[in-house]
Amino acid sequence: MTAPRTFRIAAIPADGVGKEVVAAGRAVLDALAEDSAEDSAGAFAFEWEEFPWGCEYYERTGRMMDEDGLDQLKDFDAIYFGAVGWPNVPDHISLWGLRLKICQSFDQWANIRPVHFLPGVTSPLRKADDTELDWVVVRENSEGEYAGLGGRNLSGRGQGGEVAVQTALFTEVGCERIMRFAFDLARTRTRRKVSSVTKSNAQQYGMVLWDDVFKRVSADYPDVETESVLVDAMSAKFVLRPEDLSVVVASNLNADILSDLGSALAGSLGLAASANLNPERRFPSMFEPVHGSAPDIAGQGLANPIGAVGSAALMLDHLGLPAQAARLHRAIETTTAAGILTRDLGGTATTDDVTKALIDGLNA
Repeated sequence: MTAPRTFRIAAIPADGVGKEVVAAGRAVLDALAEDSAEDSAGAFAFEWEEFPWGCEYYERTGRMMDEDGLDQLKDFDAIYFGAVGWPNVPDHISLWGLRLKICQSFDQWANIRPVHFLPGVTSPLRKADDTELDWVVVRENSEGEYAGLGGRNLSGRGQGGEVAVQTALFTEVGCERIMRFAFDLARTRTRRKVSSVTKSNAQQYGMVLWDDVFKRVSADYPDVETESVLVDAMSAKFVLRPEDLSVVVASNLNADILSDLGSALAGSLGLAASANLNPERRFPSMFEPVHGSAPDIAGQGLANPIGAVGSAALMLDHLGLPAQAARLHRAIETTTAAGILTRDLGGTATTDDVTKALIDGLNA
């Protein structure tokens, strides 16, 4: 009998509902692994190591993660992340001290955020009732508006006199690699189309470079339809003409905002999955739901675990288990179609209810 493949996964639940949804996702993944011995694709298992980093850790130590935390993480096959942030720690400290530190240090430059419209989930879009909608936002995840360049100065002038400078960084290398990633992804989809999001009419340096690189890269993909749309017009298109979307590629800030809009249109941010990828696999990639730590419902068993489980499906794809990823997607659809929905979707199910339904749905 062939020994199962074992994947070493670093779990970082972090803060708030992150702890609940990571626990739910781990339960579903472990159930899937238990069934894998009967699967023709071969058996596999997960070896988990959980790290206690986050805002509670910051209160005790003054750091969001261990000083050598990156060294501890670098040899894992993947990172499974919950959510970061809590009222007692300023958001810029919690984000830059943990999530962004991992993303930037491990050059996780490609962020993908699928927008799925699930059966049984009511969308605020009337068009979703009778139109098949499905697209993915590809986010440049290493530079752009979140490069972290700038500073604050002149506080000595007194109240009202301080100056802050925040610089967006656009490099030809960074633009080109995320655009090629988007084009390659588009070639795997039914609709081969890439929509580039820009704001070059107002941002005449960085975004004009973005446009120039997109035009140049597009020439290498004659089989892929393209368009370049200003970010304000694209936000309207998400609402008015979403059926025209397939792969949307955008800068760090623009894609962050648009992907949240897409998830809200699909029914809830609680559904939204994401992957922070280092495509060259020099470092582990990180998989996380898009929603935040939700202090208002944390610890009450009300969190929606579907975003975390969808992120786990992206992790399985990355680990070379596409058939198992498809099983997770089917389990999600079976669960929502059955009306087992958490409060954010208009239902009454608890986190545990949905988790149990997802596990039961693995063999649907």
